[in-house]
Amino acid sequence: MSKELVTALNALEEEKNIKADVLVEAIEEALKKAYEKNYDDADNVEVTFDQKKGNIKVYSVKTVVEDVEDANKEVSLSDALSKNKDYELGDEIKFEVTPSDFGRLAAQTAKQIIMQKVREAERGNIYDNFITYKDEIITGEVEREDSRFLYVILPGQQEAAMKPEDQMPNEKYQMGDHIKVLVSDVKNEAKGPQVFVSRTHPDLVKRLFESEVPEVYDGTVEIKSIAREAGDRSKIAVYSHNENLDAVGTMVGQRGARVQAIVNELSGENMDIVEWTEDPVEFIKNALNPAEVVDVIFDPENERAVTVLVPDYQLSLAIGKRGQNARLAARLTNFKIDIKPESERDAVMAELENPTPAVEEVVDAFEEE
Repeated sequence: MSKELVTALNALEEEKNIKADVLVEAIEEALKKAYEKNYDDADNVEVTFDQKKGNIKVYSVKTVVEDVEDANKEVSLSDALSKNKDYELGDEIKFEVTPSDFGRLAAQTAKQIIMQKVREAERGNIYDNFITYKDEIITGEVEREDSRFLYVILPGQQEAAMKPEDQMPNEKYQMGDHIKVLVSDVKNEAKGPQVFVSRTHPDLVKRLFESEVPEVYDGTVEIKSIAREAGDRSKIAVYSHNENLDAVGTMVGQRGARVQAIVNELSGENMDIVEWTEDPVEFIKNALNPAEVVDVIFDPENERAVTVLVPDYQLSLAIGKRGQNARLAARLTNFKIDIKPESERDAVMAELENPTPAVEEVVDAFEEE
């Protein structure tokens, strides 16, 4: 067993990149516990494993004392001096107590430790591998589905889980389908690494454009923000670091080829690409595309709130179906946007100049009276 164990440790170090020293330390600790449990329940033993020869020995560690009270843990000074005249009170002496049948227990324990460490190493390798892919796109194959997740097999036969909220509402997944997913999270859990992927995360749109548009990949065109309602519509704000390059046109491509490739990958999800600018007024106007904006009026009491005036006949267009256009524009710009028809300008200005008191203010005034 000893020679086989040495061979196994060396092989593991080469093949699994598990340091032999780490394995030996774990084996020694496990054998110590096994000895304490199966023999005399002593807590003052040491187990050593000779990494070169493969020999395993058990030692009882005793302290040199004047008068022995516990023979399992102490040795008299006179007995210690009979072994070596240099021993003094308080020294610790090791006495070999290796049982004759300890080899079988040692072999079983060592096997268990090795298997455990191999599993830990494999889990660690999986985690280290996939944590580098976090927030990146990987193509996987749909494997199966249960009540909690859709399972996707990634390269290396690693299984990833997709939560219901990460699945596109306009897609039906079949076993064997190849789909592009974003690695949204990697958790190193007790039962092993768990990889989570998504088709609805806004960063999936960003990564798809990086792969389709070289100018985005090299940083010439920057995606400043994304607001997404997965499977239906996304708004993307872009900025060109080259004044001679049109950011929106670059993203769209000739005859819309580039953006169409993204739309196809996302099963028909519409893409509104608008120009980002430092001027919040212009940015908000761009974000509400395709509606025309007459004016953007800032709330004097809230710097992140605006009222947007649009032509009366474009009110429904600006708000969008079920409020989607206004909602995505607000998320894209990080402004609270209230859309009003141009005909209500006077009422809007009057309200901003004389805002209606909050409920709390009315209550306070009433109580003061």
